[in-house]
Amino acid sequence: MSELEFDGAPVPFRPGQTIGAALVAAGRPSWRTTRITGSPRGIFCGIGVCVDCLVTVDGVPNQRACLVRAEAGQTVTTQEGSGHEHD
Repeated sequence: MSELEFDGAPVPFRPGQTIGAALVAAGRPSWRTTRITGSPRGIFCGIGVCVDCLVTVDGVPNQRACLVRAEAGQTVTTQEGSGHEHD
C-alpha cells in the first residue's frame, strides 16, 4: 500500500483512490475550515460539485480531495479558508 503525507502524518491509500477517500478511510472526516466561520468540512457531494473537500496538494490550494487521485509522496495539508495566506 502506498502513502501520502497529510499534515505531517502518513496516510495509506490503495491504487486509484482519491485523496478524499484515503482521508476518510484513515478516519479523517474533515480537513478544511470555512473562510468566515471556521467550520470543519470534508467530503459532502463526493463528485466535485461543491467545495467542501478543498485541500492544498503539493503547495497548490483549492484542490478538490474527492477528485484528485492520491499519489505516493504527495504532501497534502489542511486548507484554512480560501487557501491563500492573506485572506
